[in-house]
This record gives sequence, C-alpha cells and structure tokens, in this order.
Amino acid sequence: MKYLKLGGVLPASAIALGAMRIADMSNKCVDRLLGCAVESGINFFDHADIYGNGRSEEVFGNALKRISGLREKILIQSKCGIRQGMYDFSKEYILSSVDGILSRLQIDYLDVLLLHRPDTLMDEFEVGEAFETLLQSGKVRYFGVSNQSPLQMELTGSEFSGKLLVNQMQISLANCPMIDAGLNVNTMFPEGIVRDNGLLEYARLHHITLQAWSPLQYGFFEGNFVGSDRYPELNKKLNQLAEKYNVTPVAIAIAWLLRHPVGIQPILGTTSDIHLQEAVKAVEIELTREEWYELYLSVGKRLP
Repeated sequence: MKYLKLGGVLPASAIALGAMRIADMSNKCVDRLLGCAVESGINFFDHADIYGNGRSEEVFGNALKRISGLREKILIQSKCGIRQGMYDFSKEYILSSVDGILSRLQIDYLDVLLLHRPDTLMDEFEVGEAFETLLQSGKVRYFGVSNQSPLQMELTGSEFSGKLLVNQMQISLANCPMIDAGLNVNTMFPEGIVRDNGLLEYARLHHITLQAWSPLQYGFFEGNFVGSDRYPELNKKLNQLAEKYNVTPVAIAIAWLLRHPVGIQPILGTTSDIHLQEAVKAVEIELTREEWYELYLSVGKRLP
C-alpha cells in the first residue's frame, strides 16, 4: 500500500474502504472484509450517518469491539448533514449527529468529519462554532466536506480556525467532468462546461485531498463501467493494460485515478475481500502518460 497525507496533514492509505454496503453483512463476512483491508494496508474507512439508516456504523462498531486492537490501527471518517427532505448544517444538528455517529461506532472520536452535500441555508458562524466545539472536546480531529465547490468550501470553513482537508466528490474514469472541463477550456464543446467552479485546480493550489466516491460508476449511480457493454472500447483497453500489468481491469481503473497529480483517494465500495485484494493492486501501478490518455479517450472523450 502507498500512503498520502490528507490535506497535506493526515497520513492515510492511498485507497480507502467505504462502509455504505455493510449494513446487512454477517459478523463473519464483516470481520473477514476488515481483516483483509488492514492486511492489504488500508487504514482509512469511510462512513456516513445515513448509510443503512445508521446500521452500517452499528455493524462496523460491533466489529471494532470483536477485533482486538483494530481501532488503534485505523482512521475513521464519517459524514453528516443529510436529513429527510433537507440538508442541515446547523450547529445543533452537527453536534447531535456526531454524538449519534460516535455512539453507533462505539468510539470516543472521529478522525475526520465531512459535511455531506451543501446546505444553502448554512450559517458559516454556526458551522465554525460546531467545528470548534468538536475539536476542543476531542470528538473530531479533522474536518472536510463532500460535493462542494471551491467557494462553498471557502464559506463553510471561513469561521473555523482549522483547515478543511478533504472534499469527497464523484469521480471515475467514465464520469469526470472536472477533468473534462480542464481539457476543453476555450471551446464550445459540452465537455468544456465547468460544473464545479474549478475544484480540481483549487484542490491542487490549496493542498486539499479529493476523495472519489463511486470510482467505478458511470452517470449518477447508473452502473459499473467495468465489463459494461456500454463501453466496449474502454473495456478493451482496460483488459489490455490488465494483462500487461498482471492485474484486473478494476485495478487499472483505480490506477487511472491515482495517476492524477491532484492526489485522489478512491473510496472502494466493495464488500468482497477477493475484489478488495484485486483492487488495491492499483497502488503498484503507475500508468504512463500515453496509457492514461488512451484510457480517457477510449471512454468516448475527445481532445480539442
């Protein structure tokens, strides 16, 4: 496993494991998955209070109790801010959400807390107060956001004394509008539309880590592009490179994200220890410039 520093500050594995789908897994399967992750070098685990309506955190917390010494070996991140029919970044809701997260996970502190989706009714002073309270109480060590533009990040963290380390965004080889826009500047092509207000460049300038959710998906939860008939040329290229590097096509797709100099930390959503072992081999691969662009073009993209 290779490691990076989230936000230039917090050492973490270059690949993380997401816990969204573990809510209905048996104890045996969860223990095997977590054991495989740690053995593979993964020390970063991503949660959200809405995953499984909180059940995913409960399942993970029970595993922490069963597996001696696991908490001390890993970093735990969770997210809050999504409520039924609304988003809520109020101080009261953030604080109560963290208490619920800690209770379900059966831990004393979170390593990272992200605010989930932008709340247009946000009061930045309340967010700052909530973050300061959590930091001073020791309940949260570091903070970040998910699905925010650069100016939204600036506003969210404007009344907080610390730095926002992370922005978790949907990014994959088949769904990367932030990369498309940068390659199609000064064109009238649809790919040149800037949908995130220059987040890629902002993250590089401010040393913010971009975490990639759904790193194997195309569209908005439309499906996995690996092996999909919708992307024949892409899969042909993935298979060619998989054979060259003696890995699976999934590892090549993850390696494509890791190759970008912004510093992307893919969040794997697999619940299979076998698939996890295959995917983490991506860290052993550094695609050439030619291979990276060939993969990009094989999706059906173009260069102006």
